[in-house]
Amino acid sequence: MTVERPLNVLFLCTGNSARSILAEAIINRLGNGKFKGYSAGSMPAGRVHPMALQLLGRLNYDTSGARSKSWEEFTAPGAPRLDFVFTVCDNAASEVCPIWPGQPMSAHWGVPDPVTAEGDEAQRALAFADTYRMLNNRIGIFTSLPLSSLDTLSLQRRLDDIGRSKAPAPGKT
Repeated sequence: MTVERPLNVLFLCTGNSARSILAEAIINRLGNGKFKGYSAGSMPAGRVHPMALQLLGRLNYDTSGARSKSWEEFTAPGAPRLDFVFTVCDNAASEVCPIWPGQPMSAHWGVPDPVTAEGDEAQRALAFADTYRMLNNRIGIFTSLPLSSLDTLSLQRRLDDIGRSKAPAPGKT
């Protein structure tokens, strides 16, 4: 895979309110211009979860463009040509996805849904932080791959392995 332009990466989840939004922000930062991140949902919630926005804001991410949107935006004429599509929730992984123009590489990188976390505000905030940490770890590995030296089969194997990886526990490296 030769990289002549930023590679477009779409993160999918059912509601597009937390996990995929976090992943989009992370890859746009860690990708250093080599990747352009997007997110979408099969049944978008219509709003980004406030705790996702709060977390990203505390970490100095620009959230001005964050919005919950349908994956149909990425199948329409004029949509960005996708190079990678990653599902970050188990529901989206089991759904029948659209046929993506250009046949992007895909993998499942499921992480727990912080939106469903129970407890007080601190416990729910911790769930969002854990989800962020797991996605940041996986996306960091992905953006460090030597894409130009990997053949398609090797790259697919690496993408699948990233999805099976366990992020280190807080405070561990």
